[in-house]
Amino acid sequence: MKKVALIVSIVLILDQCLKAWIKLNMFIGQEYEALGQWFLIHFTENEGMAFGFAFGGAWGKLLLSIFRIIAVAAIGYYLLILTRSKTRKGVIFGLSLILAGALGNIIDSAVYGLLFSESTYYQVANFLPDAGGYAGFLHGKVVDMLYFPIIQATIPSWFPVWGGEPFQFFRPVFNLADASITTGVLYLLLFERSFFKKTDPNTL
Repeated sequence: MKKVALIVSIVLILDQCLKAWIKLNMFIGQEYEALGQWFLIHFTENEGMAFGFAFGGAWGKLLLSIFRIIAVAAIGYYLLILTRSKTRKGVIFGLSLILAGALGNIIDSAVYGLLFSESTYYQVANFLPDAGGYAGFLHGKVVDMLYFPIIQATIPSWFPVWGGEPFQFFRPVFNLADASITTGVLYLLLFERSFFKKTDPNTL
């Protein structure tokens, strides 16, 4: 479990340090060029799932947070079993990235509403404000900042339904936790698919 703890710790430290800096130094919608117009640091917040997708208001937010906690507990327990079974390092690596990313966004949802004042379009947030945070436990917003509008164009007018409308890739704004989850999933799908085809638990 030492390697799991190391991977999770590195991702969480980087993720949370960047998010805290964004909260305390930028207002909603503010952005900086990191690599020209192709890579921007653009501050936004979401109340739902990864990459800015929303999920069902306050109750949906609570249910999503609870689901995340249960999923993290399940992944953590599964990793414990796998490490004791001396499973391939690649599987441990991929699942550790997923665990770290899920934990990173859970921290936002769980405590950011208690620790920070609300970020707005004209002012940055304060840490531990005298008036209290902007939301209760498990109702905090997830901080996003990584934005890659690599392609910006207009769909040809002859194209059905969407012809003439603007097109952008990649539109979602995300964070390091989202990137960690995505990297872990892609790594497992590309390099460790054979492991998950096993049906006999004794082969772990």
